[in-house]
Amino acid sequence: MIRPARANDEPEIRECAEQAYARYVPVIGRKPAPMLADFVAQIAAGIVYVATDDQGIFQGFIVFYAEEEHILLESVAVLPSAAGRGVGRALISFCESAARQRGMNSVHLYTNEKMTDNLMIYPKLGYVQVAQRTEDGFKRFYFEKSLT
Repeated sequence: MIRPARANDEPEIRECAEQAYARYVPVIGRKPAPMLADFVAQIAAGIVYVATDDQGIFQGFIVFYAEEEHILLESVAVLPSAAGRGVGRALISFCESAARQRGMNSVHLYTNEKMTDNLMIYPKLGYVQVAQRTEDGFKRFYFEKSLT
């Protein structure tokens, strides 16, 4: 099940981000942006959604919002204990469905160049690399998926 995040989800969301992105700290040289996010503000803004299993146990989260004529998928993370079960794909699919429901024509996202798993996964999900640039000291690859 995927539902909007509630204020009391923040500790689990933060812990999930810490666990999911920890392996990238040594290769990037610092914490990636999702580990530094202001989840309290994002939850309050209604842009965070959580995935739970059939017992309601937290599995992962996604952050996305409308930006011009597309949805920006800012971050997605799954607990390592839930990895490989399709939770991440379900969250991304949920984002894409939300974009369609809002009349958006695409989903945009970016990932760090050192997150090589992401660089392989996103093309398999229909995302096309459209740019590469450095922002906030991070070298990022930008992807888009057309929904039309």
